[in-house]
Amino acid sequence: MRALLSVWDKSGLIDFARGLESLGFELVASGGTARALSEAGIAHLDVAEVTGFPEMLDGRVKTLHPRIHGGILANRSEPGHLEALRAHDIDAIDLVVCNLYPFASDPSIELIDVGGPTMVRAAAKNHHHVGVVTSPAQYALVLEELRESGGLSDATRHELARAAFAHTASYDAEIVAWMDRGGAIGPAPEPRDEVVPATLHLTLERAEVVRYGENPHQIGARYRVAGTSPWWDHVIKHAGSALSYLNLFDADAAWRLVHELADDAPGLSAVAIIKHANASGAAVASTLAEAFAKSLEADPQSAFGGIVAVGGHVDDELATLIAAGPQADVIIASSYSEGAIDTLVKRRKATRLLSAPAPEALGRSIRTFGHTALVQNADELLVPVDHWRCVTERQPTPEQLRDLVLAWRVCARTTSNAIVLARDGVAVGVGAGQQSRVVAAGIAATKAGEQSVGSAAASDAFFPFADGLESLTSVGVTTVVQPGGSVRDQEVIDAANAAGIVMMLTGERHFRH
Repeated sequence: MRALLSVWDKSGLIDFARGLESLGFELVASGGTARALSEAGIAHLDVAEVTGFPEMLDGRVKTLHPRIHGGILANRSEPGHLEALRAHDIDAIDLVVCNLYPFASDPSIELIDVGGPTMVRAAAKNHHHVGVVTSPAQYALVLEELRESGGLSDATRHELARAAFAHTASYDAEIVAWMDRGGAIGPAPEPRDEVVPATLHLTLERAEVVRYGENPHQIGARYRVAGTSPWWDHVIKHAGSALSYLNLFDADAAWRLVHELADDAPGLSAVAIIKHANASGAAVASTLAEAFAKSLEADPQSAFGGIVAVGGHVDDELATLIAAGPQADVIIASSYSEGAIDTLVKRRKATRLLSAPAPEALGRSIRTFGHTALVQNADELLVPVDHWRCVTERQPTPEQLRDLVLAWRVCARTTSNAIVLARDGVAVGVGAGQQSRVVAAGIAATKAGEQSVGSAAASDAFFPFADGLESLTSVGVTTVVQPGGSVRDQEVIDAANAAGIVMMLTGERHFRH
């Protein structure tokens, strides 16, 4: 039996090679893999000894030879193929061990591998007869099966081949993405084409199977872009039931909102309580305990079964407060004290307790339906506060402006049509997902109750008529922020002046669906 080894990731290589050697495999290696085997004292043939031809063109050509690819591609059940091997004195290759350089980490022309992908694809094509190993994570399984059975089963070779084609697909996708960015000699792309290139090639690898999809009768899983390590990969689950699709979806929304709120209010602590990706309450305060209490007070009924996102460390005191509140499906924080975990587990055994690092930027957003996909860049709040325009006679105080910023941030992360009321650093009323902006305003005001008096309101899109604004001023809202841009803006501004309130225009809409 003969094995061909040519790997970039040399993790576990030496132990794997020794395992193959002990099973009677003759080893063939090239380049850096051959050097690693030599340094470890493992007997092997260099590729040049097999081909009878030295490496050339600075290593661009070494494995591209009939003595290599004939040995990989020969159909062992086809007499003519076996006769061709004998006629040309070519030994069959039974196992190809090859993984490719992560191109995206340092892209360049010289890192576009030709021989490696060719070997991998050749072995994967001929997987009825050849095993192909493309990850160190597969070494143990392969050695175990070889030791127990003397060969690899059809099922194992099939799965290895599938992984091999996924490996080369991911590699090619990285090269295409680099070319879309201009590659080595191309011009820098237009900003639009960088977000929405002519073709989009993504390789997604399954990171975990979740408890179920949006509903229990649906199957769900979390995937990651191959070669990346998103923040979810580093989340630690300390306790609770398995995560479902919606647990991940909502926890992601909550965790991102908490970090954005903290960025908007340096020196303050942020907490958000999320239900169906929308905030039921959110607050910034001098302590996390205070921020949690205020977030919960905003809408304790909706908080039941929601996500509690704590922008910092959960200590014993805060855990006691959370445990005394409504049941949370997920609590996500930076870290927990041991006492906090004990307190929360004792109170709610099923609640998932997650600790997590800060989330990475969202980047490109992709939404699919059937054979169609909608692609866009992430919705960022691009217009800074000092570029907002006050269009009313009355100007905001610093305290009012802080509440406007909070309301605007939460509103931008709320399903449209959305109206959010904030007061004293707390989102006290959230009207989400309504067909009518007036109805959304009414819901926000109802949830805020007496807290609507003196509050700041945000609208994710302009008021098409003055009635939406008037429904807010009628319950005591004193400051409003909205994008503006309606043909009736002046009518709305006149209504704001008539009510004696402050109105700010951002010039930036934030629909969310």
